[in-house]
Amino acid sequence: MSHDHAHTEPPSDIELRVKALESLLVEKGLVNPDALNTIIDTYENKVGPRNGAHVVAKAWTDAVFKSALMEDASEAVASLGYVGRQGEHLNVVENTPEIHNLVVCTLCSCYPWTVLGLPPVWYKSAPYRSRVVSDPRGVLEEFGTTLSDTVKIRVWDSTSEMRYLVLPMRPAGTERFSEEQLQDLVTRNSMIGVEQVRLPGVEDESN
Repeated sequence: MSHDHAHTEPPSDIELRVKALESLLVEKGLVNPDALNTIIDTYENKVGPRNGAHVVAKAWTDAVFKSALMEDASEAVASLGYVGRQGEHLNVVENTPEIHNLVVCTLCSCYPWTVLGLPPVWYKSAPYRSRVVSDPRGVLEEFGTTLSDTVKIRVWDSTSEMRYLVLPMRPAGTERFSEEQLQDLVTRNSMIGVEQVRLPGVEDESN
């Protein structure tokens, strides 16, 4: 698959500039590093992924929306008000009892920011980007996800032309859950595919 931007291990020029600015602000006492880390964590794990959780929960509860999502994910997501850079060219892949989907960007870190927030550090790491292709089951197990040998794993390589969002399976026992309650169950990792959505306190029963 082709990407339209450079792929090198060293940080990009803009990343270096951001790091330099961050260091300068911390050095001069203008920014508290702990507060900065908290803000980053909020956008990486809470604010952004909430958009994706809304998309997933609506797909679980609204058949018309799900059909539109599977046909043209970018347009369906935009209909909920989630638009912006890194949100274009979105494709949704659905998990089923027979197929488990897993997303990676093998050459850099293409990622649908609009629905998932900032990409986690491990997603951008070289070990994840290489091992998820060669040993997807092993990587899943490291995240606590054990799948039956009968389940086929599909690995999707994101590019600047196509980014992927996993539509995880709706957990059993949530038939009476509201859309809002379902949103609370959906995690960023489940939308990348390294985890499954489960009810609180329910252990992995897929092995």
